[in-house]
Amino acid sequence: MATYLTQEGYDKKMEELAALEAQRPAIKQAIAEARDKGDLSENAEYDAAKEAQGMLEMKIAKLKELVATARIIDDSKLNTEEVQLLNKVTIKNVANGMTMAYTIVTESEANLREFKIASNTPIAQALLGHKVGDTVKVQAPAGVMNFEIVKIEI
Repeated sequence: MATYLTQEGYDKKMEELAALEAQRPAIKQAIAEARDKGDLSENAEYDAAKEAQGMLEMKIAKLKELVATARIIDDSKLNTEEVQLLNKVTIKNVANGMTMAYTIVTESEANLREFKIASNTPIAQALLGHKVGDTVKVQAPAGVMNFEIVKIEI
């Protein structure tokens, strides 16, 4: 299954992969040092180093699979007619008038601190396909909330 990423998201994943691969020599060194200490059957240091190696290799394999199957989203085809992936959407809470802006991204790039929400979240799902001026209903834990779409940007 392909994972959709922006060019920025793809570049971040490649940097993360390079950083993880750079940790390999240190873990190999820790295993070698633990092995040199003698009996491996009761060597907690050796067990911990081997476990760390296994976890690292699992993370590397997952990331390699993700980038191998990644599809880069062509942002030249984006528009602001209606809400779609990679749009920055300014919405207004109809109940209290509070406005907020979110960029709708893929699940692997979501980061609330950067106001990037995943396309599979309830808010994003409600917004996708709607236009400026539309009011959408979002089912939240606190109940149904209504948001008006104020602006759509790239």
